[in-house]
Amino acid sequence: MNQMMRAVEISQPGGPDVLQLTERPVPEPQNGQVILKVAYAGVNRPDALQRAGAYDPPPGASDLPGLEASGEVVAVGAGVEGLSVGDQVCALLPGGGYAEYVATPAAHCLPVPTGMGMKEAACLPETFFTVWSNVFMRGGLKAGERFLVHGGSSGIGTTAIQLAHAFGARVFATAGSDEKCEACVKLGAERVINYHDEDFVGVMRAEGGANLILDMVGGDYIPRNVKTLAEDGRLVQIAFLQGPKVELNFALMMVKRLTLTGSTLRPQSDLAKAKIAQELREAVWPLLEAGRVAPVMDSEFDLAEASAAHARMESSGHIGKIVLKVSG
Repeated sequence: MNQMMRAVEISQPGGPDVLQLTERPVPEPQNGQVILKVAYAGVNRPDALQRAGAYDPPPGASDLPGLEASGEVVAVGAGVEGLSVGDQVCALLPGGGYAEYVATPAAHCLPVPTGMGMKEAACLPETFFTVWSNVFMRGGLKAGERFLVHGGSSGIGTTAIQLAHAFGARVFATAGSDEKCEACVKLGAERVINYHDEDFVGVMRAEGGANLILDMVGGDYIPRNVKTLAEDGRLVQIAFLQGPKVELNFALMMVKRLTLTGSTLRPQSDLAKAKIAQELREAVWPLLEAGRVAPVMDSEFDLAEASAAHARMESSGHIGKIVLKVSG
């Protein structure tokens, strides 16, 4: 291994242009960690929040952006079992993915699904960990339930639609263009609401209400989600693109016996993330290997073009996942 590596750092808080190519020392594996030679790194909304100065990395994490990657194990730390040098994996990262090498807990690595390329595999961890932990572990989605996901054409949305459909739920989504709505239908949504033309509250209430809603919009969607939920419905909040503060009448929560919950992935303990990884390996990896579920790919940029990748993501024109090609 070379002692230095190419990496993209956040030179100062700001827009996409603050992402700068630099050189950093190659990380050393700590106890329980492996070092990956990164093939591809996924680009996600938290990376943009961190770049803007609105999302600090947790203590001990790399200051470099990048929460998921695919690559080859090139070094193994003490206490690691089940992974060896040369293994091809994808991994949920504590940070540092925008680089040629990255350190991550071995328990957060999953094998590249049989038949899948490294580019697609790099897009699995962040969205699949997020969707599985929130929709199934926290939200308790069951077959036959009515599930609504906002931002259906995003990386999270396209994953949530496919997994909910694969496990037998009735899937509904919102999206902002006819093209995006069509993409959601192809993935398994039975009805997609173009939020420029229709009100999701009325559409869903005509269906009997949503049993579970996955929302990353926030803002005025929060009271509208509460109106949309069926009795004993659950709202799982995972982000706030329109802000976290809103006036809400909690009487409906009592009358309809609602559950309002939410989570963020990155600050959770290594053990909690390892548990999600284990459930994914058992419940979801067979679906990926069978081709029943697959990441939806939008575009690829070279590592040096990270700022262009962020501009693409923040334009909201993308459908599915954006990746950085690092090596391979």
